[in-house]
Order: sequence, then C-alpha cells, then structure tokens
Amino acid sequence: MKNRDEIAQALAVSGYIADNELATAISLMQLLRRPLLLEGEAGVGKTEVAKALASVHATELIRLQCYEGLDQSAALYEWNYQRQLLSIQAHRGDNPDDVEHQIFSEKYLLERPLLAAIRRDTPPVLLIDEIDRADDEFEAFLLELLSDFQVSIPELGTIKATAIPHVVLTSNGTRELSDALRRRCLYHYVDYPDVDREARIIMARIEGAGASLALQIARMVEGVRKEELRKVPGVAETLDWAAALVGLDVRDLHDAPETVHETLMCLLKTQEDTSRVTREVTGRLLGRVA
Repeated sequence: MKNRDEIAQALAVSGYIADNELATAISLMQLLRRPLLLEGEAGVGKTEVAKALASVHATELIRLQCYEGLDQSAALYEWNYQRQLLSIQAHRGDNPDDVEHQIFSEKYLLERPLLAAIRRDTPPVLLIDEIDRADDEFEAFLLELLSDFQVSIPELGTIKATAIPHVVLTSNGTRELSDALRRRCLYHYVDYPDVDREARIIMARIEGAGASLALQIARMVEGVRKEELRKVPGVAETLDWAAALVGLDVRDLHDAPETVHETLMCLLKTQEDTSRVTREVTGRLLGRVA
C-alpha cells in the first residue's frame, strides 16, 4: 500500500484522520524504508499515528517509551542474571570457558523493545516515543538501528533485522535533536487539526457524536486553544470532552451552556487555566459556535 489516498483511507478506517501531508510522509516512509520522525506539541496525535499504522498493517506495535536516564539494557536487551547464576551453580566444576559460553547464549537473553522489533519475522511498527526525553548518549546509540536496522551485542555479535520494521519516532520538542538523528529520518510536523478535520476525528472515534455536534465541539475547542492558556488542550482532550458530552446526552452545545462550562475540565488541566476560562469566557466562545 503506497498510494497516498489509499493510506489516508486505511488510516481513517482504523480511526485516524490524516491530512494529505501526513499520508504522503507515511507513503514515502514505506517506499524508502526510512524511519519517520513526527514532531509537534503534546496531544496532537503523534503516538496515535503509530497505533493506526499497526492496525492498518495488522501487525504488532512495539513501543519504547523514552525518559531521562534510559539506557541500552532497558531498550535493547538484558541477561537473565538469576538463571545464569543457577546455571553456574549447576555446572560447578565444569570447564569455565564452556560455562561462560553457555550462560551468554540466547537461552539467557531477555529481549527488550529494540531487539524484539528487529527479530520479528513480520515487520512490526516500532514506536520510539518522546525521543526528546532521552539523553544525547541514548540518541547516539540509536543511530546504528535507524540507519542499518541492526544492533551489536558484544557476546553475540551483530544482529540484523529479520524484516525491516516500520519505525515511528515522536518528539514534543523539549530539546533539540541531533542532526545525525534527523538525517536518518523522514520528518513531518504534526500540528493541531483544523476544525473540519477535528470534527471528522470526533465522529470517527466517539460513537453517538453526530456531524452537527462534532462541528460545534471542534469550533469550541479551536476557540479555547486561542485563549492564553498554560496547557493547550490536545486531540485526546477533545475526544474526552466529546465523549463526556455525548454521555451526558448533550446534542447541541447551545442547549446546555452550564454543562458545557462544567465539563471543560476535560480540556483544562491546570488551576490557572480553569480560572481564566470563566463562565463569561465560555459564553463568549459559545456565542461564536454556529
């Protein structure tokens, strides 16, 4: 599946509404077999791209969540020290070289996300989430995997990918990524969806959200995002709010202004933002929603 429109349609079936630029990026990612780096604000749906891609290909999603201090053992592999110790005790008296060779074999290897991703017979989707939270050293460690789809384990040698995984990296832009990493990836910036696309996302993901209500919610969220907020609501927050309104049997925002204001807790995540969006602000924003 390489055609941009086909990819967009397949993603929509899985519940992800992509714009043309993102569908093109995924098309090229598959054509060139290159990792795709998605950058954008938190909550715009970058992680959902990987989930939808796994659904489209009916394949496994393997996720590596990055954080400060993440090291190779948590990302690539570990040795099962407990089993190794038991084996050493069981083979006490044997040739030490033979014992060492045995305990550093596949039998005692615990694979972590990166190793798992390159050893699957069927290409999985490998999501390296929030790479900007990892240290520079870990980012440098990834370069071999991203360019050659192989990793090096001192005791076992170089392990090449059985099948090239679909690799998606996400970044919230909390720190600048290296040029070396960017060179190895295709790049797409994921922005907040426009009103029409966000309404389509709501209809695709929230059962019971009709076209009229979805459009009202999307327009209201657009207005909220333009306020001076500490944390701008993302698509996930929009979906939470839409689900809440549908669950409360709201069919038209104008018919339930009090419910609209009280449920904005789904969008606003800090006391500062909550105090800024007063009932008067909610009323003003609601007045702009057709």
